[in-house]
Amino acid sequence: MSAYLSYFAYGSNLHPERLGERLPDILVLGPARLAGHRLRFHKRGRDGSGKCDCEPTGAPQDSVLGVLYRIPAVHKATLDEIEGTGYRSLRVRVVIGGTMAVAFAYRALPDHVHASLRPYTWYRDLVLRGAEHHGLPRDYLRMIAATPARPDPDPAR
Repeated sequence: MSAYLSYFAYGSNLHPERLGERLPDILVLGPARLAGHRLRFHKRGRDGSGKCDCEPTGAPQDSVLGVLYRIPAVHKATLDEIEGTGYRSLRVRVVIGGTMAVAFAYRALPDHVHASLRPYTWYRDLVLRGAEHHGLPRDYLRMIAATPARPDPDPAR
């Protein structure tokens, strides 16, 4: 019998096609909310652009919206490698369908965060398409779409 983990995705892995390219046998459990956090694009990526982070605020009115996936536990190490050294995996409590669930998520390490970073346009738009795919609220979609972004200097990326 295979063991599974719950994974809360809120960045580029929000889109199931993106995550499905990276990991086999994923299952979408549904949209979820991580309270006391806000979405930021301030984590330094390998390419020098801003990537998503769930920044803790402790404020109950702040939430990061995403999706809860079920992934085979054997693929957690692969996902850790894909996410890279600038993130750490941690346990979070999210609300899905009115019920509390425990999952793991990735948070940027403080030495990989800088307020001046901007995502590449394609990355911001990938996060937006994932949020749209899961039917996240319009105001959340507008917030993502309004995130300042810059063109990628490498058009092949």
